[in-house]
Amino acid sequence: MRSRTPEDLAGRCPRCFLPTSLCLCAEVPSVPTRTELLVIRHHKETLKSTNTARMAALALPRCRIVSYGSPGLPFDASVLEAPDTWLLFPDAQQAPATEAPRPARLIVLDGSWGQARRMVQRVPALRRLPGLKLPPPLPDTRRLRRPPHPDGMSTLEAIAGALAYLEGEEVSRPLYALHEVMIDRVMMSRGRLALPGCDEDDGD
Repeated sequence: MRSRTPEDLAGRCPRCFLPTSLCLCAEVPSVPTRTELLVIRHHKETLKSTNTARMAALALPRCRIVSYGSPGLPFDASVLEAPDTWLLFPDAQQAPATEAPRPARLIVLDGSWGQARRMVQRVPALRRLPGLKLPPPLPDTRRLRRPPHPDGMSTLEAIAGALAYLEGEEVSRPLYALHEVMIDRVMMSRGRLALPGCDEDDGD
């Protein structure tokens, strides 16, 4: 599925970027966490209605997004400089053992598989961070976009998985639920799922 969000957001909610009739802002939970999250979002993701990092930032008070790759704006790697900062990435070379100290802050890369790989290649400070690697998602996991890598998952899924590992399933559960609602609403906006209360066989 390709996202075609108009730049002026005409007819769309300015927070969740979905059509106003399908706005899911009222469904977004507030999930407090011990872990701070910094999402580095590729600039080409900014206007996509399928961008799940936007939902993570709405749901997590300790999550913020910084942009990467905007033309004429070099990335400021100083945002990575904080004690106990780890990188969440499928190619991470290590994962903390059960008894190891947990990171105070987690860096999450938001973009396509290729975009995320290039971020790591082009920002040396990212490669110096300890890595957290999650197990791959189940093959039948619902998707807004088809990942090109078997370990691929949406940013919201990855954050939920990391928080499940770091802080427990009760923290991740509302984030997974939000991801499911988002998939439903995006599919509704594209006519691939019936609106609640509508008969799919109604041809009017």
